[in-house]
Amino acid sequence: MGILDKIKNILPKRKPQEIKNTIPQEKEGIRKTFGAYCNANHDTKDGKLCAKCTALLTTVMLKINRCPYGVTKPICEKCETSCFGEEATREYLKIMKGGQKKMYFSHPIMAVKHKIAGMGADYAKVQRDKKSTEKQKEQEEKIKAKIAGAMKSPKTSGKKSKKKKKK
Repeated sequence: MGILDKIKNILPKRKPQEIKNTIPQEKEGIRKTFGAYCNANHDTKDGKLCAKCTALLTTVMLKINRCPYGVTKPICEKCETSCFGEEATREYLKIMKGGQKKMYFSHPIMAVKHKIAGMGADYAKVQRDKKSTEKQKEQEEKIKAKIAGAMKSPKTSGKKSKKKKKK
């Protein structure tokens, strides 16, 4: 048994990173936001929804269950994949933005947690984009170096002409 093995036995073992299933919390937040929006704009009461909002909410809940990202899905408002279709996504975003202010008064903790999660999703996108632009720059530099190297190397036709001159 080497010294590294002894050190590994002394150090605490790392636990694998847990993947949190945030889908139930997101669904609850969406339901409450739809209720707040519909109560304010469609003259309904006590969190009940009109027919149009109910149909859209049903579509959204069904699509969330079938999300291609699975348990690791981002917040729907920040997602780049429009699972609901263009028109339904537009309506969904309109309702979520319209009910946002009302959620700060009726469910402040949930609204703040959602806002923080959205900021985290934005940060992750920025980091991903930064990495991709760095990789593109590296690839461009490699291509430029190859081109510059090819330009400096003598041409094969020039070598033949020099041999003929020596004779």
